[in-house]
Amino acid sequence: MGGKSGNKAGYFDKLKGLLEAYKSIFIVSVDNVSSQQMHEIRQALRGQGVVLMGKNTMVRRALRTFVADAPEYERLLPFVKGNIGFVFTNGDLKDIRDKILANRVAAPARAGAIAPVDVWVPAGNTGMEPGKTSFFQALGVPTKIARGTIEITSDLKLVEAGAKVGPSEATLLNMLNISPFTYGMTIAQVYDNGNTFPPSVLDIGEEQLLKSFSSAITTVAAVSLALNYPTLPSVIHSLVNTYKKVLAVAIETEFSWPEIEELKDRIANPEAYAAAAPAAAAAAGPAETKAEEKKEESEKEESDDEGFGGLFD
Repeated sequence: MGGKSGNKAGYFDKLKGLLEAYKSIFIVSVDNVSSQQMHEIRQALRGQGVVLMGKNTMVRRALRTFVADAPEYERLLPFVKGNIGFVFTNGDLKDIRDKILANRVAAPARAGAIAPVDVWVPAGNTGMEPGKTSFFQALGVPTKIARGTIEITSDLKLVEAGAKVGPSEATLLNMLNISPFTYGMTIAQVYDNGNTFPPSVLDIGEEQLLKSFSSAITTVAAVSLALNYPTLPSVIHSLVNTYKKVLAVAIETEFSWPEIEELKDRIANPEAYAAAAPAAAAAAGPAETKAEEKKEESEKEESDDEGFGGLFD
């Protein structure tokens, strides 16, 4: 009993020390991960992260003990379920994420295993003798006999993601030397500075963040203007709208200032400004016409000179 209590206390101390030393934690699933893969992942993370495994009951008990001093650790409790472990780090989250996910190995399909992805049998020659055709037919695989061997005529989805692999499907995949699954650590959740979020958040780029931020500012400004409640995003719109009202009042009254005189004149004498554009075009027109006439005369003279020379040579 003393040995178990000592191990428990040692684990509690180790977990608490890691929680205090590192600001970020990857909660990882280690289903179907071999001891050799675990060793290679630890090697890849050396100097950048620490992998810690433990029984879920012990982990939950330890975290509940720490919650009194650090309430933020309670956010980890809902994810301590299944075959999980912790990767502690202070490094770049994307870089550590990539190193965790990089170590994957191909594995054959086993009867009763849950398929993590869709399993397809590709079209092509199998090299098998025609006597095994009935086995393919029983699984609904379209085949034909070509050059004395069985040929699959079209791609077929044999097992859907999330479904169990049956004995017949496993046998067929092994006969075709297809290892459809890859196993390695997967990331269930990320804990960073007291907050938890799914790993997909790490793929959000700067452009997407700026777009969301801009959309949020637009929404805040629209709501503020509708409520007539000034906020920082709505101030510029309020100023522009107010200036428009001042212009409208100035146009309808005798109130004026130098910058608005031209606008008032345009409204009072629209025909004068409407005639200005055709006049400018008309002024440019004769010059262009003269240039074209001069060019035509020059071309005509050149043509006449060529004709004269040809006649008396």
